[in-house]
Amino acid sequence: MMRAIIFVYAMLYMAHTANCFAFQNLIANFKSPLEQFGGKSQREETAKLLEDQLIEAIQDQGNRLANSERVSTLIAELESMSDVSIPEPAIAPEVYGRWRLIYTTNADTSSPIQKKAVDSQSFPIYQDIVFNDSNQLLVKQVVQFSETNQLSVDALASTAAYPLPELTERKTKGDVLGLNLLGVSLVGEEAKPDPKRPNSRVDFVFDEGNFNFGSVKIPYPVPFRLPILRDIVKGWIDITWLSDRLRISRGNKGTTFVLLKED
Repeated sequence: MMRAIIFVYAMLYMAHTANCFAFQNLIANFKSPLEQFGGKSQREETAKLLEDQLIEAIQDQGNRLANSERVSTLIAELESMSDVSIPEPAIAPEVYGRWRLIYTTNADTSSPIQKKAVDSQSFPIYQDIVFNDSNQLLVKQVVQFSETNQLSVDALASTAAYPLPELTERKTKGDVLGLNLLGVSLVGEEAKPDPKRPNSRVDFVFDEGNFNFGSVKIPYPVPFRLPILRDIVKGWIDITWLSDRLRISRGNKGTTFVLLKED
């Protein structure tokens, strides 16, 4: 009988000790809302500092194609701070509007015309994420030669917020008879979106392009709507960092872009 009583008391003591230990752990691991907010606020300040350093590093180069190790490192650091980047950037309100290209890796997979436009340091290049008169989402690539002269290439775009049924998965890389005419794209498993970054991809299909010289319009020399070309003029951009002033994107041809929001 005495042994049974001692056993019961021992079990009660162990249970009490375990509960106290668990409660102490709960207290030790508890973070007040103020502490949690302070931690995020600090990371937001760090991200802003990294953005400042990245913009300065690109400006110091004086060349949006100079692929320095410093710029690459800063891009990677910002991309790693996904917790303070604007979430679901492909459908976030901040993504819409005009963005000015300040840096690109201009991968060898780009088309000759794309390379020529990007290589021309004299001309500002913009990417507009806007809507047409039919409320379709557009991604417009604009090379501004002067106030009245520009090249504008429009692509119909698709996101979870503005889906476009035509934009099925791209099937072919894009090289035609071994020639890199329109650029070579990632396809298949290599082209899958990152599941850790939901709603970060903007799919698009090029639809129309024009050189505008005042009142004179000259069509872009690629028949985007030709059925035989429709698959190879599909593409996408993955937004890997987004704030209210800076966007980092990676394209389907392996190119990295850094863009600043225009006022």
